[in-house]
Amino acid sequence: MNTDGFPTTLVEAVRFFKDEAVCRDFVAAMRWPDGVACVACGSTRISFLKSRSLWRCKDCRTMFSVAKGTIFEDSHVPLSKWLPAFWLLSAGKKSRSSHQLAKDLGVTQKTAWFMAHRIRLAFETENYSRPLSGEVEIDQTYIGGSDRNKHRDLVGDGETMKRAPWGPHLGKVAVMGLLERHGEVRAKAIPGAKSRTILKAVRENVAPGATLYTDAFLSHRLLDQEYVREVIDHSESYVEGRIHTNGIENFWSLFKRVIYGTHHFVEPFHLDRYLAENTRKFNTRKLTDDARFKDTVRRVVGRHITYAELTGKLDPKGAIA
Repeated sequence: MNTDGFPTTLVEAVRFFKDEAVCRDFVAAMRWPDGVACVACGSTRISFLKSRSLWRCKDCRTMFSVAKGTIFEDSHVPLSKWLPAFWLLSAGKKSRSSHQLAKDLGVTQKTAWFMAHRIRLAFETENYSRPLSGEVEIDQTYIGGSDRNKHRDLVGDGETMKRAPWGPHLGKVAVMGLLERHGEVRAKAIPGAKSRTILKAVRENVAPGATLYTDAFLSHRLLDQEYVREVIDHSESYVEGRIHTNGIENFWSLFKRVIYGTHHFVEPFHLDRYLAENTRKFNTRKLTDDARFKDTVRRVVGRHITYAELTGKLDPKGAIA
């Protein structure tokens, strides 16, 4: 326990959050650090209905729970299971599979999968406070695809083997990563590693005047028009003084261990949430587990998603997909 009595380990967290009232008060404190406010009008003139665990606004008469407008809304899973799930996903460097999370929490695998994806929404950073600057490493990788397609960039038999027209990335998703040295990493799925796609992503995330470090991938050449770029050719060496991409490649190594070692396979339309989880963990790697846990719980507001939206059966606007 910390000096303030807050847990610092998973065992302590499970014991601490065993009571629903404690869980409710904790989430309320994270959500409303200056005191509970009405979710409809923002008034702080409220009363608490202990028998129903609800607040009532004295101005607009709205009744609301701590879960209203958060990822917990419309969930039948108690907070005493949600909060340990938050701890498990925010503390574990290699994440947690839905099957293992289901065993840990005593819920079905389907429920655990749904909970994990809701929690990943809390890891998302929608708006960064500033662009990356100074020295920035840039690299792309590919995630997904079937093992049986691993070598399908070659077709034919024996001496007649030749490169297939669909290229070496059948069924894979292109992912771009940018790492500010001694700073944060950003990563997202992109629609192919084309020059203009890469340039657009760099413009959105990197300040003018930054020095870029890339490998010799041809699609990086367009960056020379707007940035100072240093190139490391991996066919010759991996480091030449300050010229290397080892930092972002280290992040890809960690991320692929999570995807292939823990989850084994992810659908392309879920990939950005897994990226959000792992970039957030990387960027908060100097925080203690309990500090990262609190930071994640603070981000639950406005990130609600339904199962139909999550599985692609319903888009966020409510239309049948």
